[in-house]
Amino acid sequence: MASSERPLKPLVLVLGASGYIGTHLTPRLAELGYRVRAGARRLDALEARGWEGVEVVRADALDAASLDATLEGVEIAYYLVHSMAAGGRFAALDAEAADCFGAAARRAGVRRIIYLGGLQPQREADEHGSEHLESRRETGERLRASGVPVTELRAGIVVGPGSAAFEVIRDLVYHLPVMLTPRWVRSRSQPIALAQLVEYLARLPEHEQLADIYDAVGPETLSYADLLRRFASVAGRELRIAPLPVLTPRLSSYWLDLVTAVPARVARPLIDGLRHDLLASDPQPLRDLIPLPQQSYEQAIRDALAAEEQDVVPIRWTEGAFGYRRQRHDLSWYGKSARYTARSDDPPERVWGRLCAVGGERGWYSGTWLWRLRGAIDRAMGGVGMRRGRRHPTELRVGDPLDFWRVAAVEPGRRLTLLAEMKLPGSAVLELSVEPAGAGAQVAVEAHFHPAGVWGLMYWYALWPVHVQIFQGLARALAGRAEHAS
Repeated sequence: MASSERPLKPLVLVLGASGYIGTHLTPRLAELGYRVRAGARRLDALEARGWEGVEVVRADALDAASLDATLEGVEIAYYLVHSMAAGGRFAALDAEAADCFGAAARRAGVRRIIYLGGLQPQREADEHGSEHLESRRETGERLRASGVPVTELRAGIVVGPGSAAFEVIRDLVYHLPVMLTPRWVRSRSQPIALAQLVEYLARLPEHEQLADIYDAVGPETLSYADLLRRFASVAGRELRIAPLPVLTPRLSSYWLDLVTAVPARVARPLIDGLRHDLLASDPQPLRDLIPLPQQSYEQAIRDALAAEEQDVVPIRWTEGAFGYRRQRHDLSWYGKSARYTARSDDPPERVWGRLCAVGGERGWYSGTWLWRLRGAIDRAMGGVGMRRGRRHPTELRVGDPLDFWRVAAVEPGRRLTLLAEMKLPGSAVLELSVEPAGAGAQVAVEAHFHPAGVWGLMYWYALWPVHVQIFQGLARALAGRAEHAS
């Protein structure tokens, strides 16, 4: 009797699955019935996603041994790796990673690599181009040089929560009612909705005969000034744009450090590429191959903001999570973060006991007077201050007040996530965690802050010295390496 079961779809690897596009593409491929293996350098970041039916593995594009194991049995590999966050050396790292991955894919017998690149500017041969865009082009060429067939999607600006370009636009609109803009705001682009780009990527494996390069863009050609004005219209914000011809893209990138929380090492290469129009050579081949409804820029913005509101609060802080931004669209998606660790000779269970007893009458173990001073300032500003204390001296559960914090999540024996409820120009999250380390344990104190514009950024930087003292002291105290101070 013939089997009624459908044949299994091929095993697909998403390398860079913890990144922006990978986070959305991976579950979509699983929904379409593919066997999906998700790879990234940080395994814990993938495990925190909670994807059902997805195999998660640690993989580094610069580590040939990890790639050989990761690519075993893979037929189609998505390459979503880039090194912009590494700073000035990102282009060299991108080239090395592409060579390493291409060679590993050839050894593993991968049938096709699908690579997400960026639109390339049309410019004169003697013009200086963007290092970021040039690196994206070179990555595609190096992957093709491996001998494995490569399909490259060159995408325009992606409209969705977490897209660096989209988040720059968000921060500028919400935080600057008057903008002094350089000439690059007249440059044109063709933005594409996140959902549309993900669907194009997810549907490519359905087609055997593919071209080498496709342009993936939306239906509209808009200047960057248009992008800002239309976002402001959707958000119901006033926005005035005053041109300032002397402000170059490079100077603009430094100026953006003052008004946006998008990391400078990411924003600067993006802004540096805005001196040119970024337009598709011919978007029709991809539209004919994978027919999808074309979505306007304004509708993509509305969908992006609505998608944020539908997100559930994750069990731990993740970049951009709406629940950890106080359900406010005007708070920056990107956060400022600091992490402090300490080793303990005590077993994890004992450290966890100390961690769960923090706050209230017991105090914060180290620098408690600074915590109380912050509470007094909050009370003076009409906030909750420290008067709420704790529900129970040693037990915590989701929803409990803890001085001027609220318990957002508890992973018993491992992690406590607190959301600030004091008066702040932004949203603050504090995570306390413990994990086994040899015969003892390691304690981590992580502070995250999503600023509300310039005032929020000023608040973070102004209190940096105090935060270092408070959070380092707390980490050492939880580890049992500091005197409990009141």
